Amino acid sequence: MQQAPVKSVPTQSAIIALGGNTPSPSGPPTDTLQSAMDCIKNDVGQITGKSRLFVTPAFPAGAGPDFVNAIIVVETCLAPVKVLEELHKIEADFGRERLKRWGQRTLDLDLIALGGQIVPDLETFVTWRHLPLADQMERAPEQLILPHPRLQDRAFVLVPMADVAPDWVHPVSGQTVGQMLAALDDADIESVQPLADVA
Repeated sequence: MQQAPVKSVPTQSAIIALGGNTPSPSGPPTDTLQSAMDCIKNDVGQITGKSRLFVTPAFPAGAGPDFVNAIIVVETCLAPVKVLEELHKIEADFGRERLKRWGQRTLDLDLIALGGQIVPDLETFVTWRHLPLADQMERAPEQLILPHPRLQDRAFVLVPMADVAPDWVHPVSGQTVGQMLAALDDADIESVQPLADVA
C-alpha cells in the first residue's frame, strides 16, 4: 500500500527581541540571553540570524539597571499565538515575573514580527499603534498584536534589527528598518551601545 506523501509545513521568519536587566538562574543578563536563545532553538525553530548584544538604559529613566538587548531571526512553522506561548514558557523558566508594566526583569522575549502577518487585524493594530504613551505604560493588550505596535519607536529594537534584518519591511507602514531608525532622535539611537563598546 502506497503511503500518502508527507506535507511539509511552510516556515516563516519570526523576529524575536530578547532583553533582561536582572540576574536569572542562568546568571547575569548576558548569560541569560544566550541560554534563552538555546531554548528558542529547541522550542520555536532554527535561528538563522543573531544580532550583537547591546546595552540600553532602562525605561523610564532610573527604573533600574541597564538592559542587555538582542534580536534573533527564527525560521518557524508555528502559528503566531503558539510562538508567543513558547516564549512565555521560556520567560517563566528563567524566573520572569510580570509584576509591573515595563519593570525590571530577568528575561523579556517579544515577538516583533512573523513574516508579513498583521495580527489580529489592521484595525486593532492601528488602535494600539496610536495609543498615547501614558496609556501604553498602564495597559497591555490582551491578545497578540503583530507587528509589534511600538517597534518603530524603540531604538533598542531597531538598532539590533539593523544588525540582523536590515531589509525587513514593515507590513503596514511599508518602511524599512533603516527608514524607521532615521526617524528616531539621534540621542535614542546613541543610547543603544554594542556590549563590546561599553566600558
